[in-house]
Amino acid sequence: MKRRHFLATLGTLPAGTVLVAAQPPPQLRRLSTDVLVIGGGTAGTIAAIQAGRLGAKTMLVEAGSQLGGTTTTGGVDFPGLFHAWGKQVIAGIGWELVKAAVDLGSAELPDFTKPTGRQHWRHQVRITGNLYAALAEEACVKAGVQLRYYESPLTVEAAGDSWRVRLTGKGTSIEVVTKQLIDCTGNASVVGLAGIERLREKIRQPGTLIYRLGGYDLATIDMNAMQAKLVAARKSGVLKPTDINGTIAGFLGKGGESGNHIPGADSSTSEAHTATNILGREALLRVLRFLKQELPFALMTIERLQPEAGIRETFRIIGETQITHEDYTSGRVFEDAVAHSFYPIDLHYEGGVTPKHLNEGIVPTIPLRALIPKASKNLLVAGRCLSSDQLANSALRVQASCMAMGQAAGVTAALAARTGTTPLRVPLADIRRELTRHGAIVPKKA
Repeated sequence: MKRRHFLATLGTLPAGTVLVAAQPPPQLRRLSTDVLVIGGGTAGTIAAIQAGRLGAKTMLVEAGSQLGGTTTTGGVDFPGLFHAWGKQVIAGIGWELVKAAVDLGSAELPDFTKPTGRQHWRHQVRITGNLYAALAEEACVKAGVQLRYYESPLTVEAAGDSWRVRLTGKGTSIEVVTKQLIDCTGNASVVGLAGIERLREKIRQPGTLIYRLGGYDLATIDMNAMQAKLVAARKSGVLKPTDINGTIAGFLGKGGESGNHIPGADSSTSEAHTATNILGREALLRVLRFLKQELPFALMTIERLQPEAGIRETFRIIGETQITHEDYTSGRVFEDAVAHSFYPIDLHYEGGVTPKHLNEGIVPTIPLRALIPKASKNLLVAGRCLSSDQLANSALRVQASCMAMGQAAGVTAALAARTGTTPLRVPLADIRRELTRHGAIVPKKA
């Protein structure tokens, strides 16, 4: 086509094509709800489903494209632990979804009757993360939860006995007035936006980018020679010490998976989260280039690569109660306990992790007051940002425990919204009764 003819056709549009003026800024729309859950991760999904099942008008806001958080986007598709010392200690909605993912995904549950000793991972349940996300979404829809993906809170302000939350997203600007607000962001972001003080360690646990490598045969690899090459690569700077944790044999045996660390990992701001993801993918590329130069790995493939790095620790709230390391490891049964937790103390550091297992028979508990920011009204948290010290938090942050506290927060918020009160004033007997009715396991005094 000649240039003159081409220019002439620019003024002609095909039939059915419509010219649209430049899009103006989105107009602010106002909505109201009984319970607003911010963060559709491990805890927030369960909190929203529970509130919806109790008849509360519930809205769930998630900045990403799917539910599940650590279990799905983060790639830790082996949630645990639901069982301790030969019996189930965490059940309810989270367990319901995990079992559904196992059944529909043709997977298998571990034999929970067999003790694991110090190999606690043997009782973790392998599921397909994206399937779990779909099942969680289905459960939200059935419970009447309004799902809002690709949106984040911009401002959080008290409005009498309610909260006014400004949300921003793709082509949207929403103001939501809610009776009860649940922060399940993992970073206590909502609590921070509300102007409430939070805790943050000077040295935080590293993150991990989960991936799985394949296309090689372990039987053909001289592990001693490869270990020597790994040591040399670390010394020369070809690899960073955190790119491959532990030995090369251990790393290759599980295809990499969670065998790396990202020092300084942070997801509390978009800039920090961006930097963390970049660091994780840079580490992956260094590992690929290191291994690919060796003959046994010439045809190595990436079988799985998560879109985001998993984050273990950022902010925590200062709650009405703080769960300490001593509380956790002694199995203290709090007066207002609403859920169990069970996992070794699991503090990661740049050199790796050495779990400190609980003594036989110990099953820690989670008090309601650790989910309530101090001196707040109509505000709860659930997930890793609950009120706890760093050591206790290293165990409390795992999925089963977060699911249990999410369900407790969902019950409490729904009952508070129904009765026009604040979470601390909801009778514990009512919370425990509803948790039990919905399949959860409530701690009992010895």
